[in-house]
Order: sequence, then C-alpha cells, then structure tokens
Amino acid sequence: MNTALFSTLTIKNVTFKNRIVMSPMCMYSSSNQDGKVQNWHLTHYASRAVGQIGLIIVEATAVEPQGRISSHDLGIWDDDHIDGLRKIVDLCHEHGAKVGIQLAHAGRKAKLEGEILAPSAIPFEEKMKTPKEMSEAEITETIAAFQAGARRAKEAGFDVVEIHAAHGYLINEFLSPLTNKRSDQFGGNAENRFRFLREVIRAVMTEWDGPLFVRISASDHHPEGLSIHDYVNYAKELKILGVDLIDCSSGSVVPVNIDVYPGYQVKFADRIKNEAHILTGAVGLLTSGLQAEEILRNNRADLIFIGRELLRNPYWAFHAACQLNTKIETPKQYERGWNF
Repeated sequence: MNTALFSTLTIKNVTFKNRIVMSPMCMYSSSNQDGKVQNWHLTHYASRAVGQIGLIIVEATAVEPQGRISSHDLGIWDDDHIDGLRKIVDLCHEHGAKVGIQLAHAGRKAKLEGEILAPSAIPFEEKMKTPKEMSEAEITETIAAFQAGARRAKEAGFDVVEIHAAHGYLINEFLSPLTNKRSDQFGGNAENRFRFLREVIRAVMTEWDGPLFVRISASDHHPEGLSIHDYVNYAKELKILGVDLIDCSSGSVVPVNIDVYPGYQVKFADRIKNEAHILTGAVGLLTSGLQAEEILRNNRADLIFIGRELLRNPYWAFHAACQLNTKIETPKQYERGWNF
C-alpha cells in the first residue's frame, strides 16, 4: 500500500524518508548543570532513529544559561556543547534519521537560581519568580545568542533548526498581549510584538541556510490573547522571512484549562497550511498511524509530530506501518521481529 505517512518530503537540501517527526521533549538530564549531553541523550535519540523516525528534533536547547527551563536542560550557549551534540547527530544519521535541534529561551518560565528575563515583569503564576523586564540591550544580546546557537547547530551537523516560539517561553511572551506590556519598539501592537521573533529569524539565517522551522502556540486559549486568526497572519510573514515550516502547537503562555482530545490541535496546522500556504506540522495527542494518514491524505499538514507516544514506544513507526498494511525498512537485526 502506498501511504502518505511513509512518503518522502524534501525541504531545501534535506530529504526526510517519511513524514514522522519526534517532537522536541525536554529530558532534564544534563546532570552537571552545565548543559552538556549525557549518555542518556545518546541512547534516547539513537533508539528512535533505530525505530525509523524520519526526523528527530532534539529537545529545547538553551541559547543562554538563564534561558534554561531548568538547571538540567541541554545548552548550546558555548562551543563546548558542540561535540556532545555532534555525537547525537552522528548516531542518528547512522540509522537513516535526519536530526533537528530546537533553539530555545525559557523567559519567565525558567526555574533557576538568580535573575530571569521576560518582555515584561509579570510572573507566570503566583508561585513563580517575577522576571526582570528586558532592556533593549538585553534583547539585542539574546538575539545574538540565537544567532550563535544556529552557528553551533551547523557545526554540530544538524539537518534542521527549529526556533521555539511556543508554550509561553520567551519568544511566545513577546508575541502575546497577555505577557508583553511594553511600550517601546518591541511592544504595544501586533507588529511590534512580532519584532523580536523577526529579528531572531533574521539573525539565525545569517548562520543557517538549511530547513528552518518555527514552533508556535497557535492559540493562547484566552479571550484577550492571540487566536489562530492572528497566527495565520504571522505565518504569512514567517513565510516571507524564509521560514520553511510552522510546527503548530498551542497554549501555555498563561495558565488555562484546555479541552484536550485526540488531534485537538490539527485544526491549527490545517488552517495555517491552507490559508498562509506554508508547510505545517501537526502535533497533539496523535497516537495512531491511521490518524496520521488521514491528516496527510486530506492535506491538513505535511509532517506528523509525535510526542509522548514516542516516549512510550520508540518503535511506533513499525506499528503504524502494520496499521497501514505497508512494509518499511527494518534494521537487519530486527527483521525477525517484524516479519509478519
């Protein structure tokens, strides 16, 4: 059976062997608080490559020390991080997977000792630290940190860079009127709130010429926040800037209750793909090969991002192939296990 899920996709100079993406998920496993890769990361990512995932995106990786979500996050703020990241890339490449990295800054959601930064001095919730409102000089420094992170990603051999502009972290905080109360050139209206992301993208693209993804929270799930309508407009601008694909998640910029069900975020990928005319990735409780095939065949997205299901099952791709009655490449060491 010819399937959409196991068809190839080429973006710029990179061809993905199928449409399955391992969504970036923090491991909180940099044991020495130095942001360096540990053996856990090597095992974790390489096993998904053995499991025939087409693109593996390494977890949110901090471009600055104070941009970590936790003190045990991976980092890319120093050249000393490159060798460990390169080991992840090389191991995954051995098994035919392409590898991306998500460049990130946690902003006000950083759970760290010392000062944390945000566009405005508003804590995420009462129990969390109040951030310092960033000066324009600090904004410029952070943009430069994303640029340096992109250079290091290229040196480490990654195939894809994804900019993390979702889930209430720093870039998302600049975009949303719920968290950005600035009155300078980085706030006050939709165009100014978009400025920080625009400048990050431009800086990254001076170092990075491969496929560039941006993860967004396509709805704040709040009546005074951003909606999918706003993000369709932003997606059009991102396309003009040279972004190749929008990874469409939602929420987490402020504490809210979200009605969660299988495929609950696919509608965002669908609208952005078909209204902004840009490639999109669908994510959010996608657990079945049949579900993934329906999304792709009906032109609702171009890539399927799998998160927690790949934590439970590194070999999800084989199960999806069985559901779709198709055969996929299998490591010779495992052929006996999938020959049925």
